[in-house]
Amino acid sequence: MNFLGSNIRFLRKQKEMTQADLAAKINVNRSLIGAYEEGRSEPRLNTIQLLCSYFKVNFQDIITRDIINSNEESQDLEGSKLRVLPIAVDQDGGEQIILIPQKASAGYTQGYSDLGFIENLKTAQLPFQELATERTHRIFQIQGDSMLPTPSGSYIITEYVENWRDIQNNECYVLLTESDGVVYKRVLNEIEDRQKLVLQSDNAQYSPYSISVNEVLEVWKAKGVLSFDVPDRETYHEQVNNKVMEVVNELKMEVKRLHERLDTN
Repeated sequence: MNFLGSNIRFLRKQKEMTQADLAAKINVNRSLIGAYEEGRSEPRLNTIQLLCSYFKVNFQDIITRDIINSNEESQDLEGSKLRVLPIAVDQDGGEQIILIPQKASAGYTQGYSDLGFIENLKTAQLPFQELATERTHRIFQIQGDSMLPTPSGSYIITEYVENWRDIQNNECYVLLTESDGVVYKRVLNEIEDRQKLVLQSDNAQYSPYSISVNEVLEVWKAKGVLSFDVPDRETYHEQVNNKVMEVVNELKMEVKRLHERLDTN
């Protein structure tokens, strides 16, 4: 039985994409996506291959498997289907803390499950009592301004999260994802009802977005931040003033929305 059309629609909506979004991704006209989903047209072989590559599904599955009704069974809400986490140990058998600098992030996306790749990364010693000795830790270097006031170039000390249901709302995490690689965000846990995580930036200029739990490969809870970017007095006051202005602007917008609701009533 051919489930291709309904599977394309389901996979597209699962990623919260419009037909135009998907058409742009695989370089076809938007009207063709509608025709595929409604069974009015069959995509060419190379188009099906592009769809399989983008949605990360098997060629045969996208055509013959009812992904909609079997998807609930495939949801990995706890990360339990992941491979055993590869770690590096010292000569005494003690677990080492792996350092993933920004320049190694792209490689980590591909080699995260490869013990040889992990063992070739640099390691660090952090004798801090705040880090539980029985847990696995890693250090990720971040880039960009989306998590200001944590500056670009900072090193995030993290602890491995084995069960994704344990992700705590409004806490910061490093996530390894299929689509975006390594990201550092504040997370809202919507696994139970929507099988999604909402990722938020501390910088208000960036909008939050959600990802399917099936896109997540690893989750690491932020335990601390190391930074060599020491702010001077002017920079500190500028950051404080910017934060105050953000709060003032948010209050202005809320007052405006209240006035608009009163006017409509």
